Amino acid sequence: MTFELMGLRPNLVANLKKAGITEPTPIQTRAIPVALDGRDLMGLAQTGTGKTAAFGLPIANALLGLGKTADPKTVSGLILAPTRELATQIRDNLTTYLKGTHLRVGVVVGGAGIGPQINRLARGTDLLIATPGRLLDLIERNAVRLDKTQYLVLDEADQMLDLGFIHALRKIAKLLPKERQTLLFSATMPKQMAEIASAYLTDPVRIEVNPPGKPADKIEQSVHHVDQSAKAPLLAELLDAHRDELALVFTRTKHGADRLARGLEQQGFAVAAIHGNKSQGQRTRALQAFRDAKLRILVATDVAARGLDIPQVRHVYNYDLPTVPDNYVHRIGRTARAGRAGNAVAFCAPAELADLRAIEKVMGRKIPAVGDVPAAAAAEPSAAPKGAAHKRRPQQRRRNNRQRAAA
Repeated sequence: MTFELMGLRPNLVANLKKAGITEPTPIQTRAIPVALDGRDLMGLAQTGTGKTAAFGLPIANALLGLGKTADPKTVSGLILAPTRELATQIRDNLTTYLKGTHLRVGVVVGGAGIGPQINRLARGTDLLIATPGRLLDLIERNAVRLDKTQYLVLDEADQMLDLGFIHALRKIAKLLPKERQTLLFSATMPKQMAEIASAYLTDPVRIEVNPPGKPADKIEQSVHHVDQSAKAPLLAELLDAHRDELALVFTRTKHGADRLARGLEQQGFAVAAIHGNKSQGQRTRALQAFRDAKLRILVATDVAARGLDIPQVRHVYNYDLPTVPDNYVHRIGRTARAGRAGNAVAFCAPAELADLRAIEKVMGRKIPAVGDVPAAAAAEPSAAPKGAAHKRRPQQRRRNNRQRAAA
């Protein structure tokens, strides 16, 4: 199957070729024909598999066929994304696909000035990428209407649920026409997804190309069992071995990201940190410098676990293991992109052993250990206390609220 044989318009295919995209990925091969046929679709695929083109190209193809632009304050196609970084990445990709066409692509996210966004929306938007919170703010200000929206995409729907956007999604659903095409994409399928699917989709085709928890085949994984105090020296040592290559380092907290970045900078590394407390301008500048290789190291919280598409990222370090196992797969998915190989290194302190075992359970495989393995780590895992997961929930809810406010 090729993009031409799928029935995409010649100008879209030409733009793909100029961008070096000549062969569709598995999710694109299966999803694009279904979407072109006008069916609702539920796609299960990991990040980095080409989902943006899978939903963006069919919608763009249909809108180009209308031969006109959206009316003032209206949106023809709406794409909802959980984070600013993912929304911006989608915008950049769609702009590439639509170069030279009459379609207007816009993005509205929190952390950026709302005035310029209102002004751009006043002209009408053919394809709007938005985070749910900022979109509702703009709707309440009468800056945009959804009554003429013909196409809807929910990207990374599982993360939108993780961040607590379910109530915002319900509000947005009520403002959309019942007669529309809806495409939902998710890396995992939590139980709440059934509610989302029933509220948004009509007789959807389900497509699954990557089992949940399965990372890219070209990622070489390893784990170091170290005390928390030994993590920083070990990270500096490993980073020093490949100073000319891009490395992404994940921490659990915002303050931890800043503290680690300062320490690495003092050792002569070109580094920056991004997280929810940074302004949109700071995050954008740091990402661009990283993409341009002016910075070799980016320290981040899970705001960068999805939507960060920089093929040159060679190394991913899990300085702190995530408490949500699926996030490990999303984090390491920032490397080994566009067919390249990647390296994912995890640091596991004694207090994180349960997190490591949860990650290995989700992936269905052990992560090879480097160096000595403590007796507790080598022992067979015992059943976790029934209340363990419950004790984490209030802390997780507080973290979700902070992340949602930053999106």
